[in-house]
Amino acid sequence: MNDFKKDLAQMQTAITDAYHQIQTLSAQTDPDKLQRTLERASGQMERSALEMRKLCEKHSPGVGGYGNKPILPRMETAGFVEQFGYGWLHIQLNTLLPHCRYQTADWLSDTIRRLLDEYVAGGSELPFFKEAMLVIDEHCGIKGRHIFDQDNKGYKAVSNAIKGRLIPDDDQHTLALALLSTKSELDVCHITLLDIVDAADFFAYRSGDYSVADFYGSSWGI
Repeated sequence: MNDFKKDLAQMQTAITDAYHQIQTLSAQTDPDKLQRTLERASGQMERSALEMRKLCEKHSPGVGGYGNKPILPRMETAGFVEQFGYGWLHIQLNTLLPHCRYQTADWLSDTIRRLLDEYVAGGSELPFFKEAMLVIDEHCGIKGRHIFDQDNKGYKAVSNAIKGRLIPDDDQHTLALALLSTKSELDVCHITLLDIVDAADFFAYRSGDYSVADFYGSSWGI
């Protein structure tokens, strides 16, 4: 119980820190400083949300807390993981990549790790590639696009989430990266990890040279 009270105090601190950032935003009147303030506030609230998630799950019944409850049906609000032919791993995120102006998006790395954990908990095995290609394809319309330059997108959060688990590391000889965009009415991010030797096949399928129905299904909308 003492441990729970200690963690409860941490939760209160996390919420208070996030609230203080909102107060700072409400008091900001200088347009030139607003962007920097927004970035700091976003980072603080992100850290607070991750801390809250970790502490709540620590004491959740059936996860390490008191008693046991059946596992709830999976909710695909964040996304899902599946495998295609040739052992390609596909992760769909029901959001677009965040901005990475000042820092890596820790919440995105954490979400991907949890989706992978959920996939394994469902009885599936994750592939492991000695040399791989990571393809990140954002599907969005012009109105849904909130970051115009590819190099400003937080794609590093994706590789941070998979290194050591799906690949040995993410150096230039281990992981090749392709950052793509596809016009779509839906704002989703498709992440595919495949063996580097299959790269030509992947882009052939994507360009329509071959039928992609067996590999991507309706989720890709190709």
